Amino acid sequence: MAATGALRLGIVSTANINAQLLGGAAETDAVDVVAVGSRDDAKGRAFAERHGIPTVHGSYEALLADPAVEAVYIALPNSLHHPWTIAALRAGKHVLVEKPYSADPADVEEAFDLAEQNGLVVAEAFMWRHGPGARLIGELLPQVGDVLTIRTSFSFALTWETDVRLDAGLAGGSLMDVGCYSVSGARLAAGGDPVRVFGNATWGPSGVDRRFHGELEFPNGAVAQIMCGFDTNARGIEVVGTDGWFQLPDPWRGELGRTAIVNGEPREYGAENQYRLELEDLAAAVRGTRAPLLGRDDALGQARTIQALYRSAREGAPVRL
Repeated sequence: MAATGALRLGIVSTANINAQLLGGAAETDAVDVVAVGSRDDAKGRAFAERHGIPTVHGSYEALLADPAVEAVYIALPNSLHHPWTIAALRAGKHVLVEKPYSADPADVEEAFDLAEQNGLVVAEAFMWRHGPGARLIGELLPQVGDVLTIRTSFSFALTWETDVRLDAGLAGGSLMDVGCYSVSGARLAAGGDPVRVFGNATWGPSGVDRRFHGELEFPNGAVAQIMCGFDTNARGIEVVGTDGWFQLPDPWRGELGRTAIVNGEPREYGAENQYRLELEDLAAAVRGTRAPLLGRDDALGQARTIQALYRSAREGAPVRL
């Protein structure tokens, strides 16, 4: 018999990003955070006490072995997403894993194959795709006719030099951290995956891209220009079509206002906790009431595009997908 009630979720690590997901969990009855796993017992206990989590495990392995945990949220550094997702799936846990899952499509295929074999759900945690910004983009697209040009950006000023996002060994870089939003937005607006990309990276001393520009060409003729970086502050999406255009200032996080411009006219849209919506989507998929919003195809499209952009930036030439 299928399980019912709130999805019993375990948190892998005590990383700061967990606080945002826990804020979403506090707003819904669909998920109950029952445990946290930490490699540092003292940190784990302090984290659990701060967030009201009843059970603390002194290792990630112990969390995965806990029969009370149905699903886990993985917010480890990028290079650890795939190995710990595979470990969780092998332990019989459903997985919500932070974006970007991987820049290697083979990783995505392996994870989704294993999940399907074991009757489990794995979902890439692109919280913005569940929110009002993404829904408004979907609503406005039919009004602009055939999409011609897309411009997306997400950057911020990272002014310190010790950060996992600057560690090449942990798959850091601006494209992996915030540029994946720009890629996701471009793919959503274009209605599919690019067939040809060109990437231009500004490499930092640690070996990661501190800034990245890319051009994506889609089979329907649309062209997207994406930008991301750790040294500027810019966010947004603009879509130009044969019959109109629109602009959103920050569909990713909604921190730069919620006034879209549609054919030159302002249009307000509401705020919702995207982490709550993401968790409710996961719980519904696990309970079998609906398919997850983001599945294999979307994760594969992301990985293939990011991999091709990095290849293009290193080779200095366009890459056809």
